[in-house]
Amino acid sequence: MSKPVIEIKNLTFAYEKHTILEDISLRVEDKDFLAIIGPNGGGKSTLLKLILGINPIQKGTIRTFGEKPQKNLSKIGYVPQNTNVNTDFPIKVLEVVLMGHIGTKRPLFGYAKEEIMCAMGVLGQVGMQDFAQKKIGELSGGQRQRVMIARALCAHPKILILDEPTASIDIDGQKRIYELLKKLNETITIIVVSHDISVVLAYANKVVHINKRLIYHNLSSGEKDKLDKSGHFCEVELFNMFKGEEK
Repeated sequence: MSKPVIEIKNLTFAYEKHTILEDISLRVEDKDFLAIIGPNGGGKSTLLKLILGINPIQKGTIRTFGEKPQKNLSKIGYVPQNTNVNTDFPIKVLEVVLMGHIGTKRPLFGYAKEEIMCAMGVLGQVGMQDFAQKKIGELSGGQRQRVMIARALCAHPKILILDEPTASIDIDGQKRIYELLKKLNETITIIVVSHDISVVLAYANKVVHINKRLIYHNLSSGEKDKLDKSGHFCEVELFNMFKGEEK
């Protein structure tokens, strides 16, 4: 068995005395497209913060590429849920993407030619190269989201994590974002928090449902975590039932 890019074992986390995550275990393999679903307040965002090393580990372990999360943050690109920028601030798309060169930018002297070429390259990847000199406030919500993905790609991550990447974006924009993520998934691991179950089943190969505890679904095999004894029946099974009836 290959070494996972993320391995979580028996993870439990609480704010004060309120348990948010309980006994979470999960393996994420290289080039997985993992969707994380579940109710608001179920612990999805908390799990991301633990993977990103923002929250301290209280009980259990998390390893990214075999090490503690803080050791490999440079290998993880992150696109937060709220990517709304001050649309009145006169910053260009290219300048936003260049911010992704964490630790290499030199504000007093500008960016190196190689960094600008890299930024233009990732803008090309997300289909936004023609907008490089546009002000970020002139773009649609979907276009801004693609720019934020480009900014994350500037660090050449091996894992890209996105928290609700299509929130407040129209249906056509949502499809463009997920088609982009599917293309990126050919070379990197994708982890997406999403409430759109139809999108999950169209693009992801694995789904986890989190509501304090974690239930695992392998969409390619129909496998469900055999350790679950709760009688769990979530949206994944329901949607698959309707899909089966349509055949």
